[in-house]
Amino acid sequence: MAAKNDIVLVVDDSPDALSLINDTLETANMDILVALEGKQALTITKRIRPDIILLDAIMPNMDGFETCKALKADANLATIPVIFMTGLSDTDDIVKGLEAGGVDYLTKPIKPNELIARMKVHLNNARLTNSAQLALDSTGQHLMTVSDAGDIEWATPQTYALFAKARATDDWQQNDMAMQLRLWLSQNPAIDSRIQLQNLDYPLSVKMVNNQTGQERLLKLEDGKRPTGPHLLKQKLDLTERESEVLHWLANGKTNRDIAQILDMSPRTVNKHLEQIFPKLGVENRTAAAGIALKVLAND
Repeated sequence: MAAKNDIVLVVDDSPDALSLINDTLETANMDILVALEGKQALTITKRIRPDIILLDAIMPNMDGFETCKALKADANLATIPVIFMTGLSDTDDIVKGLEAGGVDYLTKPIKPNELIARMKVHLNNARLTNSAQLALDSTGQHLMTVSDAGDIEWATPQTYALFAKARATDDWQQNDMAMQLRLWLSQNPAIDSRIQLQNLDYPLSVKMVNNQTGQERLLKLEDGKRPTGPHLLKQKLDLTERESEVLHWLANGKTNRDIAQILDMSPRTVNKHLEQIFPKLGVENRTAAAGIALKVLAND
């Protein structure tokens, strides 16, 4: 099974800096999320929990220092390592960044090799000290763990609330759902694969988040009546169905090759869709397009 790529949130209002960092992280096979300012970064981290954050210190509205303090004040986000980036080199500013909760500090212009080396150190430290919590927070709040037999071992209150909304009784969970999950898990489903749950009047599906045979499986319960990311983008941005799917995966940090595999098309076709998407959004590059998509998804 392929290892999960690290998710990196880059917070910077400079197009040049974003372009360099995006290219560097893609080369290192990392998935990239982009925020253009602090408040947007906080919204994104509550939707998709990154493994590490690269944070520009000086930004309009909410600067990096305020943003980092807000992250560290949220118990669900406090353990995400934050590396500050800035053109400032004064000792007082370095201390200010570290006191705000940053684990490291890089001075612009960023040196790609140094950036990757430092990120790997902090990602490894985070995995060693907090891997379980990172997994639980990575995809939202409707999470549960189940045994190989399909029995629920643990679930968030939000998961049980969604079961109640769907009128999924305890008996259905312990019998119908357990049997469906047991058969599905016996096929060793890949991370991000889904199963539509049967014998309910309300549509529910389950997504694989973490899958290790012999251990509890981490799953996400999904509401079938809530518009999906691609559907929202299609509605809000006047895109075709295929364009909205491509933009959705782009906003989730996927490369053209990744998107091609997910959507069963060639990388060339993905690029042609992007050539149509950019003028529709009034942008010129991937980073700007992802920023618009993330704003739509965050506002929802």
